[in-house]
Amino acid sequence: MMNKRVKTFYFSATETTKKIVTGIAGKLAESFGGKIAATADFTLPDAREIPMSFNSRDIVIAGVPVYAGRVPNVLLKYLNTMTGNGALAVAVVVYGNRHYDDALVEWRDILEARGFKVIAAGAFVGEHSFSRILGGNRPDAQDMSRVAEFAGRIHEKLTTSGNAPADVSVPGKHPYRPYYRPKDKDGNPASILKVVPKTNDDCIHCGLCVSLCPMGSIDGEDEAEITGICIKCCACLKNCPVEAKYFDDANFLWHKEELEVAFTSPRREPEFFL
Repeated sequence: MMNKRVKTFYFSATETTKKIVTGIAGKLAESFGGKIAATADFTLPDAREIPMSFNSRDIVIAGVPVYAGRVPNVLLKYLNTMTGNGALAVAVVVYGNRHYDDALVEWRDILEARGFKVIAAGAFVGEHSFSRILGGNRPDAQDMSRVAEFAGRIHEKLTTSGNAPADVSVPGKHPYRPYYRPKDKDGNPASILKVVPKTNDDCIHCGLCVSLCPMGSIDGEDEAEITGICIKCCACLKNCPVEAKYFDDANFLWHKEELEVAFTSPRREPEFFL
């Protein structure tokens, strides 16, 4: 196992998934006496123009956020262009304290279908994209301690199993459950797919939101114009230096409030599968 290269592969609009993935990878590489060999961040549109390829020398810590209990469907086309070529993989999902539903089993299945051998998996909590309360400020120090523990257990599995580490079993259903659907105040299904953020007059036209949008959907000439789909990652809201971005759609705001009331507590903890 000493000739293995630890690499990262992740989507992380607000950097919670990045923190978890790089934390695992850094600790694992350190345990083998090295450093992270390569980073593949496919958050921004240009990065998803290049199919990623790995090989049997690689251990890939692969992370995605959970959207509505699943792997984000906007990523599936790109993910189906990657090739594992026998690389070992650790499947990681990050969710906002509600639940990861079938995202972890779906992510493991995608990796295996693309030629990876998945030898470990983990579900971690990060601050919810919609909220600063739900999973607020996570991953925190306690989470990062569990990250280090997980990396140690991966290292132990790899060093005790030689060149044939066992596949990993994870919870979830086949067929996968449908994407989690928000409801309006009357309990009826409500779609927020076409909801986009608004921009108030405080905007200083710094262009930061344009550069951060993972869908490339914010007009570079007018930050108030949304020219493509919005996945509600809220990178533009959470990073705006003057808090000029906001949502005012009634169903979106109700869904956000409903999630915060129902799922802020109890605190959910990371789960490992090896």
